[in-house]
Amino acid sequence: MTDPIVWAFPSELQPKGDEVGFDLDAALGAVVGLRAEIPDDAFTASTLGTGRSGNGVVIGEDGLVLTIGYLITEAEALWLTTNSGTVVAGHALAYDPVTGLGLVLPLGRLGVAPIARCRLDEASLDGDVYVVGRGGQGHALRARVFARREFAGYWEYLLDQALFTTPAHPEWSGAALLDGSGRLVGIGSLFVQEPDGDEVVKGNMFVPSELIDPILDDMLRLGRADRPPRAWLGVYSAETRDGIAIRGLAQGGPAERAGVKAGDIVRDVAGAPVEGLAEFYRSVWNRGPAGTSIPLTLSREGRVTSVTVRSVDRSALLRKPSLQ
Repeated sequence: MTDPIVWAFPSELQPKGDEVGFDLDAALGAVVGLRAEIPDDAFTASTLGTGRSGNGVVIGEDGLVLTIGYLITEAEALWLTTNSGTVVAGHALAYDPVTGLGLVLPLGRLGVAPIARCRLDEASLDGDVYVVGRGGQGHALRARVFARREFAGYWEYLLDQALFTTPAHPEWSGAALLDGSGRLVGIGSLFVQEPDGDEVVKGNMFVPSELIDPILDDMLRLGRADRPPRAWLGVYSAETRDGIAIRGLAQGGPAERAGVKAGDIVRDVAGAPVEGLAEFYRSVWNRGPAGTSIPLTLSREGRVTSVTVRSVDRSALLRKPSLQ
């Protein structure tokens, strides 16, 4: 990540305290830097790396931090840094693969007030919104929401509704999306290039922060959401003109073990044709929770083949956080 000391957005792109209808300094202060170290032999090390940096947002009076889950998955060491320079060790408390959100518990006093949150149906999103990373006003960006729609990720991930903003913030991971009233409505997940009419818009995708509300108590109590784990195949897929293409496979994952190969085209799930990633994922998940056998019909080099993948709980493959 870029050093927050040596760059800033141009002044005209930054929110100004006298131009917004909320306490800008308080909102900026609620966003903290996050740095995590992951063991070399962790399941996600090869795909997500072993040194991860991004942001988190203080949402609790005790300093509880909401962030994007991929930053903290399998973290063995974690640090939080405030805008005032306070550095505190953190504990990767919980990660929810369904929403993609994660929680970090600071192991010391951050001295930061939590930010107010609101639901999307209450949010002010028609005018300016604000994308905030750790580093104060220079790392805060006036933006607009150009889309609110379903999002399907190649890694067996699906949101019924995601928020898409432009211009792009270069340090989007775990960044805060604030509505026009300065309330938290989203957590930064991705850099995207999305169609918007006849143009391609560069921006960021945000996970709605309201998704944490129904599972927050479970996450605090159990370290996970109290629901059956989703079936996971271990495939990386993409929509192509030929259909749903398998672009890659998790090494040693259930799909690889069942004989699925990169380049295969998914024709149907349990005899039901699927079009698009979202339909593919829902067809798999509707078969049952992790452990369910998933029949797939595949096209491979012009030939049709059938395999049955014994799905697993992906979370069971991950290192569990521990307090030393």
